[in-house]
Amino acid sequence: MTKINGYTEEEATGLIEYIYEGRHAGKTLSYLFETYGKQHGRAKGSVRNYYYTLLKSTDDRRVQKLLEGKDLHAGRIRPFSEEETDAMLRAILTERSKGISVRKAIMHVAGGDARLMLRMQNKYRNLVRKQPERIEKIAREVGLPEEKTFLQRKLEREIDALYARLAVGLRQENERLRAELEKLRSERKE
Repeated sequence: MTKINGYTEEEATGLIEYIYEGRHAGKTLSYLFETYGKQHGRAKGSVRNYYYTLLKSTDDRRVQKLLEGKDLHAGRIRPFSEEETDAMLRAILTERSKGISVRKAIMHVAGGDARLMLRMQNKYRNLVRKQPERIEKIAREVGLPEEKTFLQRKLEREIDALYARLAVGLRQENERLRAELEKLRSERKE
């Protein structure tokens, strides 16, 4: 059984045929990755990554044969420049300063363009994970109050839960001690 980048040749052929037929039926790639993944016990992201790996494997004769006549291609990835990234952040954070969610802010900034919105959302998430200081700097520039990070909020919830658990234990111990004190007082009076 020969494999092409981790899939058997039959699986690779099946995926390409599935995508080809689905695209001609007007289905989105996202939908096709998800449904193929469910049918074959694979994660949507794994199917997507494999598909794009296949499209980029133009030097492999087997892949060339698989793709022949299918007119399947990957669009060129256009990264945000540093200036575009900062301008995007300023616009999103300015919208956020009006009290709306990040998602809604991105939707406003993208002007209803679904592809641009997705690109911005992915870029913003990436920045949150990898460059939070950049977001904080621009947030200060636009006058947005400092936001707590996901980890800070999670830690605060865990601390609150710990206090709640300790409080229950302390309350029970306090009640036990009061009862014992009352018992001792009543015994002393006798």
